[in-house]
Amino acid sequence: MPNRRHTLIVASAALALFAASSAQAQGKPVRLIVPYPPGGPLDISARVLAERVKDSLGSVVVENRPGAGGNLGADLAAKAAPDGSTLVMGAVATHAINPWLYSKLPYDPIRDFTPITLVAQVPNVLVMNAEAAARLSIHSLADLVAYARKHPGRLNYGSGGNGSAGHLAGEMFKSQAGLFVVHIPYAGAAPAQLALLGGQVDFNFDNLAAASANIRSGKLKALAVTTRRRASAMPEVPTVAEAGAALGLSGFDISTWFGIFAPAGLPADTTARLNKAFVEALGSPEVKSRLALLMAEPSPTSPEQFSTFVRSELQKYRAVVTASGAKAD
Repeated sequence: MPNRRHTLIVASAALALFAASSAQAQGKPVRLIVPYPPGGPLDISARVLAERVKDSLGSVVVENRPGAGGNLGADLAAKAAPDGSTLVMGAVATHAINPWLYSKLPYDPIRDFTPITLVAQVPNVLVMNAEAAARLSIHSLADLVAYARKHPGRLNYGSGGNGSAGHLAGEMFKSQAGLFVVHIPYAGAAPAQLALLGGQVDFNFDNLAAASANIRSGKLKALAVTTRRRASAMPEVPTVAEAGAALGLSGFDISTWFGIFAPAGLPADTTARLNKAFVEALGSPEVKSRLALLMAEPSPTSPEQFSTFVRSELQKYRAVVTASGAKAD
């Protein structure tokens, strides 16, 4: 039968093992899921932030899990343990568009997540082929709307596919301005831009970062950006809401946004700790300059502000997707 001294030694060893195990659990790397392939603005932003927050959160490993329009990676995060070790860089698609685009989504964009912070917003831009704009004497957004109203069905616009950001921006534009223009979907944003450059379509709503080189070279004419505020990268280009205030477009506001989410049920103190780390990172000159190269506007928020924003975006895109008739399955 073990004596008291032996029992104390065993108990002390067990306690030390438990403490070591707990410390290891606390120090395990944070997994930041990116639900899209490597190399895009969202992925690059995730990697910049992961490097910046390591002093406060420890190692943050970016894990690309693309598939099903972002749904695969978002679902992995939704079903992870709510302990702060798994995060996802959600986006307008995963949390505002896909719930209406897919008839069966494996997660609920509100109920299954804890919002941490909005990270950034990237404006889209309404662009025309410069030669076509000159030929049709379209020099402004007002000119485009006037021409489309005078010639219903004559103009068309391209996008990266049904349900894409460019498609839905076009549908909102048509609806608010009361236009009949034809949508031509392509298999991705790059083919859609090539079609615009080649004159196969008349205008596109393109990502500002993707379109900027051709705007600066004079191949594309930028008529307006889609966000509420002008883009700091091209402050000379008006917003759709600003240029179209007298045309029924004063409420126009669309951006490609992304932000950090954790699984639902995350403790309040962990939520606050993660928010503090990422908000501080977004305020650093290094992160701001890296995001500026992507023409992404840093947009840090509180968890409560981010939650309100996501709910608002979800309802906005419900109306747009329903009106477009777009379906992904």
